[in-house]
Amino acid sequence: MDAIKNVVLKVLNFLAKYGLDKLERALLFGGGLVLVLALLTGSIEMSQAWFAFLFRWLHVASGVMWIGLLWYFNFVQIPSMPQIPDEQKPAVSKVIAPMALFWFRWAALSTVVTGLILAIFNGYLFSALFLGIGSWGQPTYIGIGMWLGLIMAYNVWMIIWPNQQKVLGLVAAEDEEKKAAARTAMLASRFNTMLSIPMLYFMVAAQNLS
Repeated sequence: MDAIKNVVLKVLNFLAKYGLDKLERALLFGGGLVLVLALLTGSIEMSQAWFAFLFRWLHVASGVMWIGLLWYFNFVQIPSMPQIPDEQKPAVSKVIAPMALFWFRWAALSTVVTGLILAIFNGYLFSALFLGIGSWGQPTYIGIGMWLGLIMAYNVWMIIWPNQQKVLGLVAAEDEEKKAAARTAMLASRFNTMLSIPMLYFMVAAQNLS
């Protein structure tokens, strides 16, 4: 175990010389690594199937960002806010929350767009949107997952984000209006957390259950 730890530390120190501490460099290194590995393994090809796979990969990556931030808000930030001293709360509301919400809402949109493109590539868009009526199984599973995801994305852009703009002072609002907006945004976020559980179940079921 010590040998593995030493190797990992050496790799970290080596990459640190080339800016691993910067997020954009870490992403650049990751992109370069996946490209090299994909070329070496022959897992890149100019075909419709490969482009469908590419959008599935982008769909999963976007979904990880979106649901990861959704769960961060609900499992970490919201429960922690009452424990944070008032004088320190602006660090969250003025710095952390706006940045997190930026990636949160755009990841939601990216997840939806890449998911719809994937459905078009694979030819199941309409059958999924109609829940596979008449042919229960995979179209029904992916359809339930899609509709739950669409509802969640709608909540992000039409309920959570407009209300958070008031809470964060990005849109003018009275104190009472801010308080009401904060509760509405929180409830919508909790609702999305609730929906994320069956959404993930049916997304995975569509790939693993006949």
